[in-house]
Amino acid sequence: MSLILSASVVRVRDGLPLSASTDYEQSVGVQECRKYFKTLAKKLAQLPDRCTLKAGRYNINFISSLGVSYMMLCTENYPSVLSFCFLDELQKEFITTYNMMKTNTAVRPYCFIEFDNFIQRTKQRYNNPRSLSTKINLAEMQTEIRLRPPYQISLSELGSPNGLPHISLKEYKAPHQRLEPVTLSGIVSFVLSLLCGALNLIRGFHATESLLQNEGEDFSYVIAFFLGTAACLYQCYLFVYCTGWRNIKSFLTFGLICLCNMYLYELRNLWQIFFHVTVGAFSTLQIRLRQPQGKSPDYNV
Repeated sequence: MSLILSASVVRVRDGLPLSASTDYEQSVGVQECRKYFKTLAKKLAQLPDRCTLKAGRYNINFISSLGVSYMMLCTENYPSVLSFCFLDELQKEFITTYNMMKTNTAVRPYCFIEFDNFIQRTKQRYNNPRSLSTKINLAEMQTEIRLRPPYQISLSELGSPNGLPHISLKEYKAPHQRLEPVTLSGIVSFVLSLLCGALNLIRGFHATESLLQNEGEDFSYVIAFFLGTAACLYQCYLFVYCTGWRNIKSFLTFGLICLCNMYLYELRNLWQIFFHVTVGAFSTLQIRLRQPQGKSPDYNV
């Protein structure tokens, strides 16, 4: 049976969901497609204004205009012309109902959730094609699609629904995602990391001076001190900002701190090495504990 299963309205520049249909279909295939929905929402600014993604027994279609995208999920045998007529109706109603200034300045997800009422009514009409004959102009949309067909997105181009690329995608970044509030222990780790970075930097400058004055000095010690500085500062960065592969980066940075201190064992006593390694481990733990904030309810989209 050919059906429209769900629809949503999303802001193009950052993927913020503005409204969505409340859906009850919970099959595995539909749940998988909703993950593609979310991935697509983050990539809308990079995609053409009319696209189709074929995902197994389902299609995802969307159009974008004036900074807002209108997306829908339907079964694979649902007519393409009806899909884009449906999206066109959503677009016209949304533009008529809401001021674009409000959509551009919206901060809270689903702040126009009342638009769901129109989505549901329109979805019911389009799932019963007999009621459409006098309300839409199929010939006009067919001509438009024939002259400017939707861009076909491949699954390899999009990436898998869990966020890992099938072939080659740039590392996903979430510049708008916030981390959980800072704790006292987090502040302590941040300050200690800065302190270790400063100590490494000072020792690095002293090692550089010794190298210039005595040709016999080992230049690798200078490199080790400055690498230690960079690692400590990068841990501070990872603690403050949400980036892709954040936990893995923090463990790799901690490994670099350990290697630098192992190399500098001739210039530091055991207590100094213990202090730097302990601070690195403590900062890595705080980075791991400070996770991105939980998402707001997504109404099964």
